[in-house]
Amino acid sequence: MKILKTIQEMKEVSAELKSSGLSIGFVPTMGSLHEGHLSLVRSSRNQADRTVVSIFVNPTQFGPGEDFKRYPRDLKKDLEILEKEEVDFVFVPEVEEMYPDGYKTYVEVHELQDKLCGRSRPGHFRGVCTIVLKLSHIIKPDLSFFGQKDAQQAIILKRMVKDLDMDGEIEVLPIVRNEEGIALSSRNEYLSPEERKAALCLSKSLKKARSMIEKGERDTEKIIRGMKEIIAEEPLARIDYVEIVGMEELDPLPWIEEEALIVLAVFVGKARLIDNTIGRIKE
Repeated sequence: MKILKTIQEMKEVSAELKSSGLSIGFVPTMGSLHEGHLSLVRSSRNQADRTVVSIFVNPTQFGPGEDFKRYPRDLKKDLEILEKEEVDFVFVPEVEEMYPDGYKTYVEVHELQDKLCGRSRPGHFRGVCTIVLKLSHIIKPDLSFFGQKDAQQAIILKRMVKDLDMDGEIEVLPIVRNEEGIALSSRNEYLSPEERKAALCLSKSLKKARSMIEKGERDTEKIIRGMKEIIAEEPLARIDYVEIVGMEELDPLPWIEEEALIVLAVFVGKARLIDNTIGRIKE
């Protein structure tokens, strides 16, 4: 496994791989790696000739007062994990490398970026799109791997790739959960044992939604009400949003016709957790 720290080094490696006819799989991360990240790494290794993982806590996707400074970081542990996973290259640039003095260019996907998490975190997806575009230009992946837990992010990035005629494809892989059902997230480290139990209300509410749909409920207002009732039973939880939206434009749906994205964001203690599922009408 080779560790690269500069854009120039990474570009040279990518050019060499391309000239050799080798495909590149890319997994962008902010470190603090868990099994969710590793599912992406393993898919990349299965599908591409060489795998590049980036570790970069991107400051432009954090708003004022958010957790950029305290976001969990353990580079030594992350590199040990990736070594065991037989990753080929790890790109670990400094902030100054990616955003040098005088940096002024950002990427936005209008409308989609302002919905759901974008309402609570203005500017977040501008930062996400900017860093993913920069990394894609540097690494030139054939396949980039993202998790379904960040469903809105995946939808926005797919739109960016389409609208900007970018090379390479985005593959979105299923949410990885712990044995209790909590979606794996680096921010789970913020949770106390009591808060971890409280965080189960997210997956429980999604399970309730799926159950209602399977039993024939199509009215999204009723489904959302059922979800909120479950979350309200947990005193440590505070709802940011619970919505049922379309799979492409992320607009609220009054009625489920075929399939819908069921999404929520809930504060548990100081941690803001997100989760989702896809509700489908069975024939």
